[in-house]
Amino acid sequence: MHRTDFVAAAAANRRNTNRLVLLLLLIGAILGYLLGWSLELYTTAAMRQHGVTVWYLSPWGVRGALLLTGFGVLWIVLAFLVGDRIVLGLVGAREVGREELPQLHNVVEEMAIAAGVPKPRVYLIDTPALNALATGLDTRRSAIGVTRGLLDKLDRDELQGVIGHEMGHIVNLDMRYATAVGILVGLIALVADFAFRALYLRGAGRRFGRERSGGSGTVIALLMVLIFAALAPVFAKLVQMAVSRQREFLADATSVRLTRNPHGLISALEKLAVSAEPFRGANRATQHMFIVNPLRNFSEQASRLFATHPPIPARVRRLMNLNGD
Repeated sequence: MHRTDFVAAAAANRRNTNRLVLLLLLIGAILGYLLGWSLELYTTAAMRQHGVTVWYLSPWGVRGALLLTGFGVLWIVLAFLVGDRIVLGLVGAREVGREELPQLHNVVEEMAIAAGVPKPRVYLIDTPALNALATGLDTRRSAIGVTRGLLDKLDRDELQGVIGHEMGHIVNLDMRYATAVGILVGLIALVADFAFRALYLRGAGRRFGRERSGGSGTVIALLMVLIFAALAPVFAKLVQMAVSRQREFLADATSVRLTRNPHGLISALEKLAVSAEPFRGANRATQHMFIVNPLRNFSEQASRLFATHPPIPARVRRLMNLNGD
């Protein structure tokens, strides 16, 4: 059987994720540029009256791109300050001490030592569903949460595999990626919706006829803005889902590196595949943060474009090929 070096697999997934994040930033910059450009076309009287060409580098467009990027960075910084507390509150997790769940604390401590990071805080989600998640924007302020069902149904090796996976998210700073990507996707959707309504629903169609006196280029430019404003949120969501899938593969590989035992995580994933179910706190805002999606089990036959997680059979095959030596 062909075996894959898990270090190389992790590096490849990290490169792919970086490319996807850059693509998302590019989508936002293009949207900001087009909005600034279209605003300049509307407000520059000389272009409307004398038919000056629209095909030029727009100073307003550059400002729009920088402004949208700046807003994204600002919101990301704010989310970094309180994001972990918000997530734990949303999923209904409560912090538990060693005296209440000694085995869970021991496993988390083992994985933290193997990863060379401070021990994360330990949280419990009181539900019979099987699932787990990690949060925290750096290794010094992180937390791992598991459900009651997970503790009841998994043996120690399986639990170690799951905790190793969540520790992988912490070590690889996946929550930083997830927070940044989520904020950017939300910002792009918000701005695109505003642009679409402003340009189309509030009379852009009627303006197209008047803008013909300024040249067909203006009409084409406005159509480009409308089309991109309609498609940008879809493209951004596709990138977000692709980032999430890459992060899951990388966390699986990191679990193998920490535990030196892929079979524990494989067995756990097989149990999760048939036992994962929705529960209070599991919703569309948090579904991508769990080890398996609590709302939907993505099969290999399902469309992967909007899948938050790779199909579990695909994850198991990769784990079986990883070299844990």
